[in-house]
Amino acid sequence: MKNLHKILTLSLVLLVSVVSCKKEDLNLTPVNDKIASDVYNSPAGYKQSLAKIYASFGLTGAAGAGASDLGGLDPGFSDFLRLFWTAQELPTDEALCSWGDVGLPELNTSLWSTDNIFLRGLYSRSMYQITIANEFLRESTPEKLAERNITGADATDIQKYRAEARFLRAFQYWVLMDNFGNPPFVTEADLIGKVSPKQISRADLFKYVESELLAIESEMPASRSNEYGRADQGATWALLARLYLNAEVYTGTAKYTEAITYSSKVINAGYSLTKDYKNLFRTDSKETSSNEMILTINYDGVKSENFGGTTYLINAAVNAEMDPKSFGIPNGGWGGNRSRSNLPLLFTDYSGATDKRAMFFGTKVANDDVAVFSDGLRITKFKNTTSAGIPAPSNGGTFASLDFPLFRLAEQYLIYGEAVARGGNGGSQAAALTYFNALRERAYGNSNGNVAVLNVNMFIDERGRELYWEGFRRTDLVRYKRFTESSYVWPFKGGVKAGTGVAQTRNIFPIPTADLIANTNLVQNPGY
Repeated sequence: MKNLHKILTLSLVLLVSVVSCKKEDLNLTPVNDKIASDVYNSPAGYKQSLAKIYASFGLTGAAGAGASDLGGLDPGFSDFLRLFWTAQELPTDEALCSWGDVGLPELNTSLWSTDNIFLRGLYSRSMYQITIANEFLRESTPEKLAERNITGADATDIQKYRAEARFLRAFQYWVLMDNFGNPPFVTEADLIGKVSPKQISRADLFKYVESELLAIESEMPASRSNEYGRADQGATWALLARLYLNAEVYTGTAKYTEAITYSSKVINAGYSLTKDYKNLFRTDSKETSSNEMILTINYDGVKSENFGGTTYLINAAVNAEMDPKSFGIPNGGWGGNRSRSNLPLLFTDYSGATDKRAMFFGTKVANDDVAVFSDGLRITKFKNTTSAGIPAPSNGGTFASLDFPLFRLAEQYLIYGEAVARGGNGGSQAAALTYFNALRERAYGNSNGNVAVLNVNMFIDERGRELYWEGFRRTDLVRYKRFTESSYVWPFKGGVKAGTGVAQTRNIFPIPTADLIANTNLVQNPGY
């Protein structure tokens, strides 16, 4: 079992009782007789508390797959990755879901309502994870450590944990900024339960996330030195690079030079591309692809059951026709998500014979019926097997042990190149071309796919080929002004089979109605 899961197994039940909050409520209050001093009373308690923050990325709650930290949403839907993926992929040219669950059809058509349960779920999950990070930071100040007689090396270690907690909080504020624009804002400095959180503008939240990441940059463990699944300097630089690439969307001011600076830091930090692309999405990726992985969400199909995460990514993309056993889920296969026609058409040969990243099943490329799973090519990118095809541990033959990359080196190559192409300073066209072709050479197995010159529009297509179904597409389409516009469409966009444009206000999601009612400080995003 992975190191982080070892910590989690010992601590999760205890910690959830301390940091649980009222459903949908950003201000955290204990709900039973456990108090902070029961948990934060030793160095081990602090590490267990840090594990809880990480665990909230990979689990729905403390009591297994049937429980959730969030109210108002089926626990199986409430995992962070499942919610994030749903928001980032279903309203785009990459994915289409055949299920009719309330809230999904309107994401398929980019016509979601302000009460969409999946968008509310993502908003609430991010708020929850910010809440528990805030609680850790309140309880780990030098004053709190002194009160509890924690000194010396133990106190030093806990200060490093604080940097990790600030990173994880910054990541979730980035999620909210990218998806919802202007969310509520609370830090450890705010008193619990005294006043409703104030709303922060997208531009001001950008400044906050940027300042937090820059502040902890020197405090984080060196790149590739932390435990697997924990953040380090590489992850901090990677998030900064991603932040700066999209700065013009968030603030109106481009920061492509800064994107080059921080993607370069990652590129020069000792990471390298794994030889075989598919191994990134197999359960032994820790062994085969650790040099490319910068930060992962860790899953264990036996010890940390969850109907979200990679269990969802694999099962929802498979049905009985596809032989679930070959995907390491002999009793699984839910037949839900497949590709829209735009995605396979990005590849010169969608069977995968040319570009090895093209991992599809089926023969029908076009999408004619949303409700039919086989209507369109199926995605076979994620499997609960090792690189040798050996099934990984899976309780009940459904749950997956595949880790998911939040950040990997390939993204940083593409950030660097796009930022150079968009006019950022400090990089070079030659280096950008080298990085771009390194991905192409891995994809083709030789130099047949190499290009001689680059332009800005080449990067969104290459990101589609390299990063599809990894939770990037909505953000990328917004940056390229293709998400809402009528100049670029896909099947069923706007509720029309051929696709049509939608209101530009849909470039961000609405603040959930329930939070607007609960918190009068909040103002709805324009257009909703």
